Amino acid sequence: MILSIAIRELRGLFVSPLAWSLLAVAQGLLAWIFLLLVDDFQNLQGRLVGLENPPGVTDLVVAPLFGVAAWCLLVLTPLLTMRLFSEERLSGTLDILLSAPVGTSAIVLGKYLGVLLFLFAAIALVALMPLALTAGADLDVGKLLAGLLGLILLAASFAAAGLYMSIVAAQPVVAAVSTLGLLLFLCIIDAAGGRETTSHPFAYLSLLRHYDALLLGVFDSADIAYYLLFSLAFLGLSIRRLSDGPPRD
Repeated sequence: MILSIAIRELRGLFVSPLAWSLLAVAQGLLAWIFLLLVDDFQNLQGRLVGLENPPGVTDLVVAPLFGVAAWCLLVLTPLLTMRLFSEERLSGTLDILLSAPVGTSAIVLGKYLGVLLFLFAAIALVALMPLALTAGADLDVGKLLAGLLGLILLAASFAAAGLYMSIVAAQPVVAAVSTLGLLLFLCIIDAAGGRETTSHPFAYLSLLRHYDALLLGVFDSADIAYYLLFSLAFLGLSIRRLSDGPPRD
């Protein structure tokens, strides 16, 4: 049943003009930045030759590209997740879905899996850009995979938070704005303790601080656990909130 709901949600995204428009804009922006980064890397070749351990194409092209992709996900995800429950509530189909012989856990997980698959497809398109460099450059596969893992975990965390806000908010626009505000706050919360400080509690709560470590190729189980616990926490809150009944207009 979870898979059926996920396929239904994924099909709805792929036939949505909004989803395609967002995906096209994000990919166009990232492709433009990718070409700029490649051009800058070529211009720096002469300066890098004299360095003892010069940074490679993965450090100067792939990592910055994935860094911008994270911010694109921050904007893209709320606009996709806002419709998960808020739109169904406005159309009147949510009551039908809740009255079906399907548990709230299956409904939440199915919708979550559907939007997550769409985000994974967007991440796969981003991954094709640096892979195109393998014909003429040596990529650090470890850093590349760590960056992709970070993007996947970020997407999972963003989607979980957006799904919860879609249940709480009565209007899709309110859900989108609330999700964007929440995620933005959690991304820059480490600024309260100073970005130089890694032991500050705010630093650990920052979504991007853990992602920065993965971009550097540092694989720490604490970073993975943080994203998994973050996603599970919001999924649990979503199931509990939907079981209590969604808000009414």
